[in-house]
Amino acid sequence: MTRVWRWITTPSLTRRLLVAQMALLAVVWSLALAFLVHEEARDEGELRTDQLYDVLLYVTAALDGQPERQRQALALADRAMRQVGGQDGPAALGVLTVVRVHGRIVYATPGALPDLAGARDGAVEYRTAAGKQWAVRTVRDRAAGVEISRMKLGNDTDLFLSLNARGYYVLPLLVSLPFLVLPAWWSIRLALRPWRRAADEIAARGPHDLSPIAPLPQREAMAVIDSVNALLRRVEDSAARERRFIADAAHELRTPLAALRVNVEALQQQGAAAAQDELLAGIVRASGRATRLVGQLLLLMRSDAAGAEAARPIALDALVQDRLAALARLADVRGVELALDAEAGLTVQGQEGALVSLVDNVVDNAIKYSPPGGTVSVTLTRADGMVQLCVSDSGPGVPEALRERVFERFFRTPDQVQQGSGLGLAIARAVADGHGGDIAIRAVPAGGCLICARLPAA
Repeated sequence: MTRVWRWITTPSLTRRLLVAQMALLAVVWSLALAFLVHEEARDEGELRTDQLYDVLLYVTAALDGQPERQRQALALADRAMRQVGGQDGPAALGVLTVVRVHGRIVYATPGALPDLAGARDGAVEYRTAAGKQWAVRTVRDRAAGVEISRMKLGNDTDLFLSLNARGYYVLPLLVSLPFLVLPAWWSIRLALRPWRRAADEIAARGPHDLSPIAPLPQREAMAVIDSVNALLRRVEDSAARERRFIADAAHELRTPLAALRVNVEALQQQGAAAAQDELLAGIVRASGRATRLVGQLLLLMRSDAAGAEAARPIALDALVQDRLAALARLADVRGVELALDAEAGLTVQGQEGALVSLVDNVVDNAIKYSPPGGTVSVTLTRADGMVQLCVSDSGPGVPEALRERVFERFFRTPDQVQQGSGLGLAIARAVADGHGGDIAIRAVPAGGCLICARLPAA
């Protein structure tokens, strides 16, 4: 029930267009009926047709002395003249008739005015009775003592209210609307199909895909698509300028940082005092961290830059083996053991430099947080058309509430004792996303951290 209510209360363009079409239909029907009512109220042609009066006079005179047959014949004649229903039908749509013989009413259409005293012979007169205006014409055969009076509503409002009271205004709408809703809804769905196609195209894109949306043939849709494409171009230009600025700044910082480290190490070799040597060692460590941060920034900008390197088939198992060999010395220094379990012949289509950054950052992160004597296990498998690289460690792990945030740039878990820039996992996610894959931290019952990256197999 809640979902139905939410669906009803949520604004919908389809529903608004459907309501607008139904409202337009009601307006058109109202205008058409108002025109017909106006014409009917002003039309006196049927009241001035003498042949109709002659028929009624003849029938009345011919059946004089046979009241029952006379009444039936007059009813049939009246019904034929009005051409609407029977004697008990909707009399308000036609002309009503009253027949008198020697002043006594022998037949009257239901709803007709019985009191027409003083009516002029052969003239159309307007009389008001019971708050309604009537157009009345009376024709007499004085020799036979027969008087025929025919009347109709002569006011637009009175005629419309009479029609509405019998359902001739609302009933056609109630009958026709249900049969028109489905075609109207289907036509709106067809008209909105280009918008759904554009929405599906946008929804299927990755976070870094800022290419223009495919044009649509409809002029109204293209106005929105052109505006969105212009916004995408501005966002892409802004992101490119940001990447160039960070990359240029990081590149320029590498030279002074290297010079600073060289000069400080030269001062250390000159045999400074113990206090000075401790300060110099602190400067060396700080410059090392700054140099690593600059390198991470450069890697991040390269991973964000689309098309920075041509994609080609890469043997991921061989690449992982090479990177573990390169990181083996860092693992030895920390007393951590590296273990590899990889299927052979696993190939992905990608950029080698970016994949090197992904492997290095994930494995380096595991080595850094593993305690001395711990093990970093690397597995490489194929599943469902994807190559899966998983790296597990025996460190403190990541709280479940923070497993998504650790992939944000510069984010570090609270109470973190290990030094770092907070960019390693952000670089790994950027590479995975750029290759059409994903990366996530999974739960490990035995403790520690398990990071799995999935890349489409070539």
